[in-house]
This record gives sequence, structure tokens and C-alpha cells, in this order.
Amino acid sequence: MAAVQDQLEIKFRLTDGSDIGPKTFPSATSVATLKESVLAQWPKEKENGPRTVKDVKLISAGKILENNKTLGECQSPLCDIPGGVTTMHVVVQPPPLEKEKKATNQPKQNKCVCVIL
Repeated sequence: MAAVQDQLEIKFRLTDGSDIGPKTFPSATSVATLKESVLAQWPKEKENGPRTVKDVKLISAGKILENNKTLGECQSPLCDIPGGVTTMHVVVQPPPLEKEKKATNQPKQNKCVCVIL
């Protein structure tokens, strides 16, 4: 019976409403390992997919999960039903290209801030 509780069935909900999974993970699995699994299973036809684990945020029960935590530490007794499927939401951070473009488009101007009295 304890071995069954050590396994969690999780599906990952993407922002467009499609799902990855469900898949079974041990409760000792780290959040970073879950993110690697999402990266490996990411649908190739979807645009703007994550490139690295750092681009992915997992949300469960309204909380952003930290990479160094395990599934067992992240479980919410109010939301997780024993034997049920847990849904985690996947958010992909957009690449920081906009800031780089803005910085390169504006030429650097030297401004004098001297005051002569």
C-alpha cells in the first residue's frame, strides 16, 4: 500500500489547453526532473517551446514549484486526491529578445551633466 502512495500520476497542462501525459512519477522525483520530462515530451509542432529547463515553470495548486523540491514536498493535501491524476500547469517564459533588440536599436548617447555656475 505504501508503494502505491509513493507514486503520483501527473499530467501537464500547456497554455493552449493541450496536455502532456498522464505519466507516473515516484514522490521522490525532483521538480527539475519533471521539467526535463516536459522538455523531452514537448510537442514538436508547437511554436515557442522551451529551450532549457530554466524556461519552464510548473504550477501546482496555485504555487510555482521550486527545482530543488521533490514531488512529495510539493503535494497539497487539499488538492491531491489519492489515486487520482494531478494536473500541473506549464508556463514557458518567453526568450528575452525584446530587451536585447531595444538596447541595440538605440544608439548610445553621451550626455553632459555638468553645471557651470
